[in-house]
Amino acid sequence: MNNITMKLNADDLILLALKEDITSEDITTNSVMPGYCLGEVELICKQDGVIAGLEVFKRVFELLDENTQVTFTVSDGDSVAKGQKLGHIRGDIRVLLSGERTALNYLQRMSGIATYTRAIADMLKGSKTKLLDTRKTTPGMRIFEKYAVKVGGGYNHRFNLSDGILLKDNHIGAAGGVKQAVAMAKEYAPFVRKIEIEVENLDMLREALEAGADIIMLDNMSVEDMKQAVALCAGKAETECSGNVTRENVARLVDIGVDYISSGALTHSSPILDLSLKNLHAV
Repeated sequence: MNNITMKLNADDLILLALKEDITSEDITTNSVMPGYCLGEVELICKQDGVIAGLEVFKRVFELLDENTQVTFTVSDGDSVAKGQKLGHIRGDIRVLLSGERTALNYLQRMSGIATYTRAIADMLKGSKTKLLDTRKTTPGMRIFEKYAVKVGGGYNHRFNLSDGILLKDNHIGAAGGVKQAVAMAKEYAPFVRKIEIEVENLDMLREALEAGADIIMLDNMSVEDMKQAVALCAGKAETECSGNVTRENVARLVDIGVDYISSGALTHSSPILDLSLKNLHAV
């Protein structure tokens, strides 16, 4: 996540998070540190995982005070270990204390997603299948969570509703059927947009192929049906497997041959990576 992306897309969200945590003042910090004092604190890893979100972590402190200096010994995407020192922050002790929780919330959440994503992506190594995220993200956190998926070795599905056409069961119901939904999407959408449609069985799949869908999402289908679906789609449409995909059950999907596997669990069920700021002292 470069500086341009940060300033254009992330700063406002980070400021909202800071304002959520500091409505008028940090009364605890102000009670023990009434004036400026230069200090330093260490960023410590408390469990093994994959780090992601370092620039977001850094930006929290910079938005509170542009003179804050944040130095890391690792980069996003690196594997980290319990007890490892990942960097240090130097600046006004009041800033270090007031920004601590917001900065850690971002880094822990993003690193947890990267860690979970890496575990699943590693299971898919050697296959043609790419691991995708979904829009099942925390409100206000999508840009950060989808970035963390990429750091972990996954790929981003559409970022929002303006980003692509995905006809799901309720869209199909609203249109009156699979063929009607695809036809209406083709009529409405720019020709450069691919049309993806969700199907729940092989009959819906055949109908979607006949209608000219570009990508077929195989939703909660059996392994055997998905294998048959991949064969039917060969040379006609790309395939995506979806439906409660987690680290515990993804292994059964590796040999099916789908182009993509999407998993909402990457962003809605990843546990945080435990990190901490320790050893704060004046310098």
